[in-house]
Amino acid sequence: MEKIGVFPGSFDPFTKGHEDIVKRFLPQFDRIIIAIGENSKKQYMYTIASRMSHIQSIFEGDERVSVEAFEGLTVSFCKEKKARYLLRGLRNSTDFEFEKAIAHMNEDVARNDNFEIETLFLITDKKFSAISSSIVREIKKNNGAIKQFVTNEEHLIINA
Repeated sequence: MEKIGVFPGSFDPFTKGHEDIVKRFLPQFDRIIIAIGENSKKQYMYTIASRMSHIQSIFEGDERVSVEAFEGLTVSFCKEKKARYLLRGLRNSTDFEFEKAIAHMNEDVARNDNFEIETLFLITDKKFSAISSSIVREIKKNNGAIKQFVTNEEHLIINA
């Protein structure tokens, strides 16, 4: 059976920290799906098409990595894709507490749907630990350079 991991997030934008987490998880999996969650109530800085294109440009040529958008519960997406592992990066203890609660809830939701899901965590490399998508967006909104925080910035298109 193929070992599939799902790395979910809004990735608005996908940072070098996100990229590092995927690359470090890759040796453990046959395939990783980077799953861009869409919430119609949330206002994104970058279009879904540009976020997808951006991430695809980073992993171009690596067929083990795919990028998909989804709506609804992450667990439902995982079940549909037959992926039993959720992949998460942790920058600090606050991230851990938040992600731990989500992991426990996801286990309960999956169990109620006759599905098993396990969340795996990697500690962010210290050189990326200060990077967050919200800080990168704030820098960009204020005309700052974000090149050091994201790969292939030219693929990102700001929502009109």
